[in-house]
Amino acid sequence: MPPSEAEARIEAALRASPRVMTVLETIAAAGLPDWRLVSGAVYGTVFNHMTGRAPDYGIKDYDIAYFDPDTSWEAEDAVIRRVEAALPEALRPLVEVRNQARVHLWFGQRFGGDYPALPSTDAALERYLCTLHAVAVRLEPDGRLSFAAPFGYGDLFAMRLRGNPATVNPANRAAKNRELIARWPELVEVA
Repeated sequence: MPPSEAEARIEAALRASPRVMTVLETIAAAGLPDWRLVSGAVYGTVFNHMTGRAPDYGIKDYDIAYFDPDTSWEAEDAVIRRVEAALPEALRPLVEVRNQARVHLWFGQRFGGDYPALPSTDAALERYLCTLHAVAVRLEPDGRLSFAAPFGYGDLFAMRLRGNPATVNPANRAAKNRELIARWPELVEVA
């Protein structure tokens, strides 16, 4: 499927979710640098659209990645608090905001392995556990959605859990895959 067709299908799924759109609109208004809605909020919403489930089914949280060269905890905490204050109360515990410029500071301790410093938010997608996880979106000032998908969209629409060889901990991937298959049994693991 051509990228423009895939992006149109993703956009239809995302725009059909009032919760996703509220998150996108809130973050766009907050003006975070180099930000994207990433991970489960994107692929889960697409799965739900494809399988006829409610838009919010199985969505545990809404991960916002952004990139600010200030790697201090104080700067990230200020952004987290600013976003939290802007969100509707019901969404506050569900939205997680993380500065991708800081990931290398804590990743090894939390997940094991080396994690070099990133140059941008989109570069982080290349290190996600599975290729279908690496689809991200941003609401642009003109109202259109822009996408990033370093591995393309094929695995997302085929509901294939294909490991990313760049990941440092295959055990983490196996655990995540089990969790996802429990929510969306249509998913298929491939080597």
